[in-house]
Amino acid sequence: MAEFKRRTLHLSSGKQVKLFGNSIAIGRSLEIGEGYAPNIFSCLQQEQEIIKSTTTTAKPTGDSVREKEKPQTKTISTVSNPFRLSETDLMEIADYNIRLWMDLKDSIRKHGINSPNLFNSESLRS
Repeated sequence: MAEFKRRTLHLSSGKQVKLFGNSIAIGRSLEIGEGYAPNIFSCLQQEQEIIKSTTTTAKPTGDSVREKEKPQTKTISTVSNPFRLSETDLMEIADYNIRLWMDLKDSIRKHGINSPNLFNSESLRS
């Protein structure tokens, strides 16, 4: 089964496809390419710097010493949904893409991988 690690698609045949982005996509024409921009529904991760409050400790001599502030970072994740898609909308998009992948598989079985007929020719023109 295919696996996606470190911008590389690892196939069970041993082949590796290095990608620039972090996803692959299929279009209406059944052509496959890289999906560069996660701009419809995605997870945004930001590092936020947290500064610990300074603490004062007493030396055995009675002097107090201030410890240095040590900034720490914390990763905060948020969901980006700029089109305000509902759960139903996202399920519909998933179903649409699953259908395209299934159509590609059916077309490969019917026409083979070397025939231009495997692509949806109507979508290639638009």
